[in-house]
Amino acid sequence: MTDTIVIATRGSLLAMWQANHIKSLIEKRHGVHVELLKIKTKGDKILDVPLAKIGGKGLFVKEIEDALLDGRAHLAVHSMKDVPTELPAGLVVGIIPNRETPTDTLLSVKYNGLDDLPQGAVVGTASLRRQAQLWMRRPDLDIQTLRGNLDTRLRKLTEGQYDAIVLASSGLKRLGFSGPKMQVLGPPDFLPAVAQGALGIEYREDDKNIASLLSFINHTPSRICVQAERGFLTGLDGGCQVPIAGYAELHDDTVHLTGLVADAKGQEVIRMEADGPAEEAWDIGQALAQKVLAAGGKKILDEVYAAQ
Repeated sequence: MTDTIVIATRGSLLAMWQANHIKSLIEKRHGVHVELLKIKTKGDKILDVPLAKIGGKGLFVKEIEDALLDGRAHLAVHSMKDVPTELPAGLVVGIIPNRETPTDTLLSVKYNGLDDLPQGAVVGTASLRRQAQLWMRRPDLDIQTLRGNLDTRLRKLTEGQYDAIVLASSGLKRLGFSGPKMQVLGPPDFLPAVAQGALGIEYREDDKNIASLLSFINHTPSRICVQAERGFLTGLDGGCQVPIAGYAELHDDTVHLTGLVADAKGQEVIRMEADGPAEEAWDIGQALAQKVLAAGGKKILDEVYAAQ
């Protein structure tokens, strides 16, 4: 085992918190020295264009994966919702730690929640999934693109550029951030992104030492739920910049998965559910995807991609 382990990470406050969290777990467990390698990804560099307009998958991971493949880093810590379901040859996401809450949170300075927003209120989000589900409940809202790190988005809210913004609850919890008024938007009414709230630890598939060293961090229930959700996303051939939602729950040895595909306006929505044994989590997701596609999801997604 090397004397120093290098973790590749994005440089945002949240990414650094996540990497430092895993760093501290490794150091406490194994007594080894761990360093962080900060890397700027394509998604970090392009901040004036909606993610859906940039196109492609892996906007927040490709450059980090390059550092794994060329040996600059031993492992990477990702927000799992940013990781494409197809990984580069030679890499594996072998560890899923205990998942944080997968919900979203609406934050506002003046208004208590979604139903309290006035007609035509300006709401900021960078997510077509959030946009679609907001418009499903409030088609009158003026939803505008909001990019940037968590602290940047919160600053824009407090400056009055938006009446409300929607962020992942997990990021707020991890950084201890909050807004004057907050409302949790979660299942069953508001579905999260696939693997939202989960971290993924990626490393070279042939690095058995790193795999062994990290094994204590893996949380099996979280991994099963993430597998079901990512199976659904893979079956749709979707990415994190399209209006797709997936949420899995584990009850004893049974996975319950809810999947959603919508158009960007929230006017056409396909939502379906499936259950099955935990050991078949990925296949359950794949099968549900095929049902959603056959029920009209393919037409919706084709139109979304054409618009992009």
